Amino acid sequence: MKKLLTLLAFGFAAIAGAHAQAWPQKPVTLVVPFPPGGSTDSIARAIGPQLSKTFGQTFIVENKAGATGTIGAAGVKRAPADGYTFLVTSLGPLVIAPHLIKGVAYDALTDFDAITVAVQAPNVLVVPAASPHKSLADVVAFQKTNPDKMSFASSGNGSSDHLTAELFWLESGTTGLHVPYKGGSPAISDLLGGQVNASFQNVNAVLQHIRSGKLRALAVTGAKRSGVLPDVPTMAEAGVKNVDVYSWQAVVGPKGLPADVKAKFHAAVVAALNDAQVKPGLVSLGLEIVANTPEQFATFQQQEFARWKKVIEVRKITAD
Repeated sequence: MKKLLTLLAFGFAAIAGAHAQAWPQKPVTLVVPFPPGGSTDSIARAIGPQLSKTFGQTFIVENKAGATGTIGAAGVKRAPADGYTFLVTSLGPLVIAPHLIKGVAYDALTDFDAITVAVQAPNVLVVPAASPHKSLADVVAFQKTNPDKMSFASSGNGSSDHLTAELFWLESGTTGLHVPYKGGSPAISDLLGGQVNASFQNVNAVLQHIRSGKLRALAVTGAKRSGVLPDVPTMAEAGVKNVDVYSWQAVVGPKGLPADVKAKFHAAVVAALNDAQVKPGLVSLGLEIVANTPEQFATFQQQEFARWKKVIEVRKITAD
């Protein structure tokens, strides 16, 4: 009987091991909590085909937009932690929205397994080509003599571009007029049309307009200059310190993923981001490949969570 039980135990272990090694055995869903066409959606669709090639299985991008990304994030939190559902998201649902939206149906720091920060990009302060402001110093000087007169467009309350403006006003001792839009495209459209005076936009979102001369870039919010805008100074170089802000996209899964599945998926995502067919396209848009470890990502998320919580509280920012 003991021998029989021992053989059965080994048999079950072998079956379980073979099952785990065979992951994925069916299509895997990459949930994007925003509409198609944005930066986050682009990242998911860039790595999806590479993951399919690596594992010989279909990776489906599914857009579940709503409530600043929190609906899609909550759906992934509730999904089985079996390696068949992951979230590809911006920083919003993970470090910003929980401070702005009451009753978010997940704990951003404990309900997900961190996989990796895929890419990051600084924001860039841009003004229309016809703007009289030729430098960051011009903007600061104007705001100090004309409080709340210069309008700053954003993709919505609590967005990265909104919070960057709030941080800029805090650190420069100035105030401006925040004009929230329902998405980055309409904000950029009105900026190009001169209906608003300025905006802190993701570099990749406005790079073509800067290169075409329709928008003037005054400063980037990175710790160093952007590789695609080498002639544009950082905020610190232009005279305003402590406004180092990066927009970033990351991948997480439901809490409790099998360790081997998590390790295999992480390695494949990192490889996909660095693939010769993927990386050059991302870098050309001003995106920086991060592809860090789950542990590094978890630590970074905690830092970003605390940072934006402080900015939101000090500036009394609401989602309305």
